[in-house]
Amino acid sequence: MAERSSVNVTSTRGATILLVEDDLIIAGMLRDRLRARGHTVWHATTGAEAEAIEKEVTPDLIIVDLMLPDTNGLVLCSDMRERWEVPIIICTASKRPEDAVLALKLGADDFVRKPFSTDELEARIDAALRRPAMQSRLPATEDSLRIIGTLTIDRAKHDVTVDGEPVHLTPMEYRLLCCLAEQPNDVVPSTELAQRVWGTHDLGIGRSLQVHIRRMRAKLNAGAGRPPALVAVRGFGYQLVWDGTPPAVTARGN
Repeated sequence: MAERSSVNVTSTRGATILLVEDDLIIAGMLRDRLRARGHTVWHATTGAEAEAIEKEVTPDLIIVDLMLPDTNGLVLCSDMRERWEVPIIICTASKRPEDAVLALKLGADDFVRKPFSTDELEARIDAALRRPAMQSRLPATEDSLRIIGTLTIDRAKHDVTVDGEPVHLTPMEYRLLCCLAEQPNDVVPSTELAQRVWGTHDLGIGRSLQVHIRRMRAKLNAGAGRPPALVAVRGFGYQLVWDGTPPAVTARGN
């Protein structure tokens, strides 16, 4: 049965977290640890309970186990990503190496294998909750328009087009593209991208960055128009290149 944990209302760090975990021992431990940090935790043991909770609350972050009694956690992750733009962390005992890649492709922001360190998981949760604030640290103003060759990024509407054709990016892909568009033709180090978008950098986030970049590149190249090239510079980072020459860059705003 879904339940709401008590929360320290004086905490300024509190977030609403949806925990989808059928192991009651792990769920209880996480709920107690997160509650002690000032978070409100809604716990569901099945995908159906999670969907019922989603109708009652707006989570700031979602933690999902892959092996649930009524559904595959990957399917649930994909469904939740369609409805929410909040961070999703997969936490699972699955040993299949392909699950991490599939989870990231289906919209997860992070992947943690059991058994895990609660300190590490809390650090990943903190980093994930900081990510929306990272967007405000980008130099461009929210109501500006950035044009790089055939690529247009409308920061006021969060819209991206290539040669006038809409490109549908996830929030994470959009933030990565905005970071690269701030320095067209320059190589942006992977560590810098991770820090600006995820708030931290480690091996797991480095792999997640690679998956998000590949997905974003495929989406930019899916239409009829030719976008700026999204180039991986091995050992350094990534760059957004327009014809290999200094691109026509326009930024408008207040």
